[in-house]
Formats: sequence, structure tokens, C-alpha cells
Amino acid sequence: MAFEVKFELKESDLEYFREVMRKAQAGSKALDENQILSNAKSLSGDVKGDVPEFVSLRLKKLETLVAMIEDSEWKLPEEERADVLSALAYFSEPEDLVPDHIPVLGFLDDAIMIELVAEELQDDIDAFEEFCAYREREEARAGDNPITREEWLDSKRRELHSRMRNRRSSRRSGRSSFRSIF
Repeated sequence: MAFEVKFELKESDLEYFREVMRKAQAGSKALDENQILSNAKSLSGDVKGDVPEFVSLRLKKLETLVAMIEDSEWKLPEEERADVLSALAYFSEPEDLVPDHIPVLGFLDDAIMIELVAEELQDDIDAFEEFCAYREREEARAGDNPITREEWLDSKRRELHSRMRNRRSSRRSGRSSFRSIF
């Protein structure tokens, strides 16, 4: 028998998560990029077995955020790179809101934080996923094209970096955003 729970986070709840994120970021200032990425990957790797779908779907988003940083061909601009690393810093915090060893609920706070961060970084994620799909399509079309791989990747990358900034700016105008914690 499955049991479904739904809840709504109000602005005051979101502010609580923002404050938790700020504290995690302050605590992780001593960590370098590799440590932050390693800790985020560790969370994803530690969550095995029978976890709620809500959690497993969010962990895929976490893996996408890590991939955005590690993909050498994506070349995420410095400002966006700092935002993603700042968001991933939360997962370096050893003290969770809900301890991870508690069955089913242990990763709920992590999943909520991933969802909040992913929602705020959605334009960046969409652009990255489009870039990956484009790269895969173009690799399959390899032939006698005189344009080099770096040239076609660079062209698409610049287009998508510009678009993600424009979409983010227009989407954020006039509303409070979770990204303000970065």
C-alpha cells in the first residue's frame, strides 16, 4: 500500500530554507570546488535502494548540477558557475535538518533543497540539457563538415549562455527569488 503526503511551503518556510542555505554556504567557505562536488556526489551515491520517487527524481537534478560544473565543453560562465557551486555547498553540511539515517524522511530536506535550487537554476539547467542534446546530435552527424567540433560547440554554447541569462532576468523581474542567497 502506497501512502502519499502533500505539503505546501509558504514564503516563511522558504525563508527558513534560505537561511539554512546561507549558513551552509558560510560553513563551506573553507572547502574548495572539488570538495563541494565530491560531497554532492557522495549524497547522490549514498542514497541507494528504496527511496521515495520524490527523492530519486531530485537526486537526478543534483547530478545534473554537478555535471554542469564538470562538463569541460559546457564552460559554464564564472557567475553561473559560482551560483551552482554555492547551491551545492548545502550538501557539504554534515548537519541536515532531518538526519539522513531516518528511513524515508532522512533525505526529504535534501530533496526539498535540491528542488528549490533547481527551480531557481532552471534556465541554466535547460540550457545545459539542450547543449548536451545538441552535442550528441552533432556528434552523430559527423562527416565532411569543415567546421571543427570546438567551433560548433562554441557557437551553440554562446547562444545558450546568452539565452539562459536573458530568460533568468525576465523571469525574475518583480519577484523575490531563491537565487538571492547565492
